[in-house]
Amino acid sequence: MKILVEAALNSLSFGNVSYNVVRELFDKGHEVGIFPIGEQVDLSSYSVPEDLAKKIQESINNRFDYLSKDIPSLKIWHLNGSENRKNPEQYLYTFYECSEPTDVEKKLCNAQSKTIFSSSYSADLFGSEYVPLGFDKDFHNTQKTYLDGVIHFGLMGKFEKRKRTGEIIRAWAKKYGNNNKYQLTCCISNPFFKEDEMSHVLNAVLEGKQYTNINFLPFLKKNSEVNELLNAIDIDLTGLSGGEGWNLPSFNATCLGKWSIVLNATSHKDWATKENSILVEPTGKFDCYDNKFFIKGSTFNQGEFFDCDEETIISAMEEAEGKVGQINTEGQKLAEEMSYSKTVDGILSHIS
Repeated sequence: MKILVEAALNSLSFGNVSYNVVRELFDKGHEVGIFPIGEQVDLSSYSVPEDLAKKIQESINNRFDYLSKDIPSLKIWHLNGSENRKNPEQYLYTFYECSEPTDVEKKLCNAQSKTIFSSSYSADLFGSEYVPLGFDKDFHNTQKTYLDGVIHFGLMGKFEKRKRTGEIIRAWAKKYGNNNKYQLTCCISNPFFKEDEMSHVLNAVLEGKQYTNINFLPFLKKNSEVNELLNAIDIDLTGLSGGEGWNLPSFNATCLGKWSIVLNATSHKDWATKENSILVEPTGKFDCYDNKFFIKGSTFNQGEFFDCDEETIISAMEEAEGKVGQINTEGQKLAEEMSYSKTVDGILSHIS
């Protein structure tokens, strides 16, 4: 089929999803016209085969040929901004983390030919469709030994109140701080924070203390570097986030056979089970507002996220310790059960 794709092709989460969807569309033999959101294309994060890079560029060059009332458009973007469309028939694939859809968000959802969410939690809130994401086939087991004799925890994703980044680090420091039998590697830089602002935030989280076994990495520019980090850790903490549209780092770590501690809420329920994860039940909720990304009274992103107290987090980390040395075979099965090929098939099943 012919399809117009409007999406961001960059190194961020939306870019990761868009790149994998576009790749699968080509693999399945579809004719694709690509309108890059933001007009800037940056595929430097990915190991793009030469023939695929050529197809993507040709699809961008020929994009205006796909402006037609007879060609469906797939937009991979936020609800905010989905009102702009290239073709009359537009299908939106989107992410939503909050709990209280606003009237504007509902109108934007209903204005599409169909809106497809990445999680059943979000789809249920809007009374819409759901298609899960898949495992990025560029990720793989490196078969390397990284920190021998050390239990290595990892935390990824930009620093946010929503992700409970500060609470997770503080809980880990309370339990394992300066015990060099344990290591915590954080890749949590937020591009929306200035360098001095980020330093101030981290200093506040650690209460001005120095830890010999907490390591902060800069933003990893390439997926191959992310793959190395996911392979290096034993236990992932990213799944303790209070609100997610999917949570790619935690999901990918689980697919690689690592043990992820996962809050049993929002999108996590679509892939994390007691067999493949250390499931943690929420102990409460908190307002989403942080006056930066989520602003009270705005026409977008209102409501609450799920919370988990420090005692519960520490208990889960202790449980995860007992899993170290065991390959998470149930997690590895996710990589086969949930693929981007199936994601694209699911999306296309909703496009008339």
